[in-house]
Amino acid sequence: MSTLMIMIISAGALLLGIGVGYYLRLIIALGKRRSIEIDIKQMMVGAKEEAQKITDEAKKLSESKLRELKEEEKKKETEWKEKESRLVKKDEFLDTRQIEIDKEIENIKIKAEEIKKIQEKVVKIEEEKRVELERVAKLTETEAKEELMRDIEKKYEEDILTRIQKLENHNEERLDRRAKDILATSIQRLASSTASELMTTVVSIPNNEIKGKIIGKEGRNIRAFERASGVELIVDDTPGSIIISSFDPIRRQVARLALENLIVDGRIQPAKIEELVEKAKEEINKIIKEKGEQAVYECGIFNFDPRIIAIIGRLYFRTSYGQNVLQHSIEMAHIAGMLAEELGADVAIAKAGALVHDIGKALDHEVQGTHIEIGMRILQKFGADERIITAMKSHHEDYPYETIESIIVQTADGISGGRPGARRDSVENYLKRLKELESLVNAFPAVEKSYALQAGREIRIFVTPEKISDTEAKLMARDIAMKIEQELKYPGEIKVTMIRETRIIEYAR
Repeated sequence: MSTLMIMIISAGALLLGIGVGYYLRLIIALGKRRSIEIDIKQMMVGAKEEAQKITDEAKKLSESKLRELKEEEKKKETEWKEKESRLVKKDEFLDTRQIEIDKEIENIKIKAEEIKKIQEKVVKIEEEKRVELERVAKLTETEAKEELMRDIEKKYEEDILTRIQKLENHNEERLDRRAKDILATSIQRLASSTASELMTTVVSIPNNEIKGKIIGKEGRNIRAFERASGVELIVDDTPGSIIISSFDPIRRQVARLALENLIVDGRIQPAKIEELVEKAKEEINKIIKEKGEQAVYECGIFNFDPRIIAIIGRLYFRTSYGQNVLQHSIEMAHIAGMLAEELGADVAIAKAGALVHDIGKALDHEVQGTHIEIGMRILQKFGADERIITAMKSHHEDYPYETIESIIVQTADGISGGRPGARRDSVENYLKRLKELESLVNAFPAVEKSYALQAGREIRIFVTPEKISDTEAKLMARDIAMKIEQELKYPGEIKVTMIRETRIIEYAR
């Protein structure tokens, strides 16, 4: 009984607990639903407020943009009106100018007609004069010309025949003499380019035993040295020295350095010779590069191609009239820069043109042409400024002066080379002086040829006898002497010998 009651009571309590739990859950769920609805309503209100705010801001921004566009439109409209006004004025000016031009054209046409009438009048007067002259002389123009020609032919017939005969007889001899002159000139030019003053370097040696080592057994060492360095070694009886001969100054310096190192090393044999020659080449190339870089840095020029700078460095081993060409070029660059600054010219162009004005001399023994032409080709090949080429090419007056910088470079060259002690007389100057003397004399009329003799102390002149008489020859000799005194500089005196020779040849048949 008690057990059944307990079970019934337990079941009732369980049902009551379930009912109470369900009721409580229902109350909680309803509370949460109301909270979510409230949150949603609050979010909707906030979203509406945010949307209204964004709408208001967009409205304000659009109004601002609209005002700006209207202002810009007004500004553009004003500008277009101003441009339209200017164009109208320009059209009016052009119309006025066209009217003036038309008037000028009409005036020119009127003047051209007047000139044409004057020309016709002049022609008519000349024709009347010719007719009057023919009437007075009782000869036509053609008849007068023929009569004059007959008189001249009759008067000078003998001289003409003599001249023709002389030309026929002496033509072969003159051609032969001309050929000999050309050969002699060529030989002279070749001789000047191989003068020992310009083409040799002397290396001192401690004793004459070294000469034997340098020559080697059956001459193998000297042959190996000449083959490796590209120079000629002259080993003679001169005590304490060996002469290096070559037309290339770079090769001479390589050979000099290699030979000095060989003498210091003492192991003179073909393998060692080749090794030291290669080292000497590297050392000389290093010196060339350093000298080129030092030159452009000292002159303040920084836009040259490295290959141009390397060629500039080669001028360190080149001399002209005893003056180092690189030092001469650097000095010229400084002088040209100062002159350009004073004259208001382009300082950088003037300095660069002066520095490279003799760059062709670095390769003139390898490349055909004058050093100016070679220099121009080098600068053009490696992309130098055209203004620099224009400035450097006129320093010997081979090309016309195109810019003020070209005149400055030529002036700087004259200053650097002409100052006392800069240069000394040499084979080059000697040949140049003789050439100038002959060129001056050959410019006179009736001069057939001339020769400078006795180191330029005498000029012997041959004249054409048919073109000048003995009296005129004496006067010409005096004129030549006076012109030499005025235009040439020379030591001592120059003897002017004028030769006028008449040869008459006849043949008995």
